[in-house]
Amino acid sequence: MKDNSNPKKENSLKHVLFGSLIGTTIEFFDFYIYANAAVLVFPQLFFPSTDNTNSVLLSLATFSIAFLSRPLGSAVFGHYGDKIGRKTTLVIALLTMGISTVSIGFLPSYASIGIAAPLLLMLCRFGQGVGLGGEWGGAVLLAIENAPPNKRAWYGMFPQLGAPIGLLLSGGTFLILTDTMSADAFLDYGWRIPFIASSLLVVVGFYIRLKITETPAFENSKKEQEEVKIPFITLLKFYKNQLIFGTFAAITTFLVFYLMTVFTLSWATSDLGYSKRDFLLIQLFSVLFFALFIPVSALIADRIGRRKMLIYATTAIAFFGFAFSFFLNSGSTILVTLFLCVGMALMGFTYGPLGTFLSELFPTTVRYSGTSLTFNLAGIIGAAFAPMIAIWLATQYSLTYVGFYLSTAACISLFSLLMISKKEHKF
Repeated sequence: MKDNSNPKKENSLKHVLFGSLIGTTIEFFDFYIYANAAVLVFPQLFFPSTDNTNSVLLSLATFSIAFLSRPLGSAVFGHYGDKIGRKTTLVIALLTMGISTVSIGFLPSYASIGIAAPLLLMLCRFGQGVGLGGEWGGAVLLAIENAPPNKRAWYGMFPQLGAPIGLLLSGGTFLILTDTMSADAFLDYGWRIPFIASSLLVVVGFYIRLKITETPAFENSKKEQEEVKIPFITLLKFYKNQLIFGTFAAITTFLVFYLMTVFTLSWATSDLGYSKRDFLLIQLFSVLFFALFIPVSALIADRIGRRKMLIYATTAIAFFGFAFSFFLNSGSTILVTLFLCVGMALMGFTYGPLGTFLSELFPTTVRYSGTSLTFNLAGIIGAAFAPMIAIWLATQYSLTYVGFYLSTAACISLFSLLMISKKEHKF
């Protein structure tokens, strides 16, 4: 009997880890194809204006909507994730994100239906945010709550890998489309292909999610009748410090990422003279460093501690901000590529252990809600308006001030990491 039970447990673990990875890969692919389109397509099709900068800013404003709706997704999906379980909640979150993304691929442009076009775009973007708000926390817990105590960061990095993989898929898709289609054809219908094609990924993810099992931590909590009535109220009442400091500890992770992706793509192609194709290639190369250093940071975090790893990574990002203008304004493709690679490597160092760190701040009964809310509230502060603020700072002042913006955020995160409770809750 012992021989039969071990393989079953091992297979279940593989399903869990792959299920957490495939889900976040799909979610982030959907999320990032919007980011690319918000820079490359939407300014012309949904926000036409005689002032190109104004069109880009309006397009990036819709990009921020998803960050504002993510806490709503965290609250709703987190509530049910803590009440009925991780598995069912994750399936619904995936469908919410998928339907919203596919719908964008069928939207008519401003030229066809006027102001209704950007309004519908904003509605779909809102749905993307709600879906991702519920997805990330559940996927992280799916992995971590099945992990041995000494390997939590390692298991927790599997859903984190969905971010660079999703980014590679979305950027690669746009690169292939722009290479194989004329500019007019791409603007007419080519940009719609990745949005509509994402439905195939959703079907795969849905199938895999149905095969996963509930986490042992949640099952034990149910058996011991530790359920709380309203997780959100419990969080506000007993875990305010974890919510506040956890949120600010994570803002730099968001800011460095969206400065390295959305802002640099917009600024380099509009003000530094890079073609969209060339800069997308540089960005895709740098994403490899993001993917590489996620597992590296997880291994280190399991040895020295998640909090300590984040303190080291955040300190490095604070110094990196002071070099922002020097590298990006250098006029050298080699230095710009090095700049993006270093920035993405730092992103990997801070992103790898982040999910594990946030989940350890809360007990099982409110862990889904607490982990999701801290992560997504950090998204509002650190990323929702980051590309717009960075463009404004660079335009009104200089790129040096964009670097100061990043360094200031890193100092705030560093302070929060030093202030936060070291107590870890049982799994």
